[in-house]
Amino acid sequence: MSAELFTEYRPLLFTIAYEILGSASDAEDALQESYLRWAAADQGRVDNPRAYLAQIVTRQSLNQLRAARHRREEYVGSWLPEPIRTEPDAADDVVLAESVSMAMLLVLETLGPDERAVFVLREVFGFSHREVAASIGKSEAAVRQIAHRAKSHVHARRRRFASPTEEAQAVVGKFLTAAVTGDVQALMDLMAPDVVEISDGGGKVSAARRPIVGRDQVARFMSGLTRLAPDGLRFEPAVFNNVPSMLVHTDNGLDVVAMFELTASDTDPAGLISGIYLVRNPDKLAAVDRARTLAR
Repeated sequence: MSAELFTEYRPLLFTIAYEILGSASDAEDALQESYLRWAAADQGRVDNPRAYLAQIVTRQSLNQLRAARHRREEYVGSWLPEPIRTEPDAADDVVLAESVSMAMLLVLETLGPDERAVFVLREVFGFSHREVAASIGKSEAAVRQIAHRAKSHVHARRRRFASPTEEAQAVVGKFLTAAVTGDVQALMDLMAPDVVEISDGGGKVSAARRPIVGRDQVARFMSGLTRLAPDGLRFEPAVFNNVPSMLVHTDNGLDVVAMFELTASDTDPAGLISGIYLVRNPDKLAAVDRARTLAR
């Protein structure tokens, strides 16, 4: 029975752990440790398995997050969350889709561990203040204050979210065609004025060490990348973190997971590209073929 219940809630538990940690591999480790603790618990006294399991996973995730803070401070270049391949229908839940987008996960990185956990549990998954307090070991009053502070922080930095529609994927296709052909003006026309490009090579492969801001700079950077690319470049459309993406292959295998955030407007539902995230760190590409089932 313990294994069946854990399996039933596994998509939810993985999603909680991933949103707190920003790493699929670390989230899997947190779930493994959480299962051992769940199996050893007196389950007959558990009235609400969903809340109890979320509490266990949150505590394990917070332990890992605090341990990872030092490693991320010493990370070479820009750090990006580990990309996850999401199911095609994951965007049907708009709150869930936005919560695992690269833009949101990077905003969550600016929160402290407790603030991050409180925001994720309360705003994304709808746990009560009392349940969140039990998960992080704080009083209910303290959780209310943390929740208000974290919500204000996130909402001040979040952008309007555009789902990975066919139109959005078409924008990405046009963008890559313009990059390959060196059409800088066409690239600029597809991007928002304040577009940001972030590359993550982890110090193991070449990548821009700092974010690149502004469509002129990003257009020239992307055009330059394709000029320097090796022969045999191939693009494979995909959806990662609920945004239109491309797997970029060379003759040596997968080279980049490129994810594109689009900011929609009333006049342009497909949106303009406002964020480009290029993950090249081979450690973060090891398991990208695995599709993740997310849940709230």
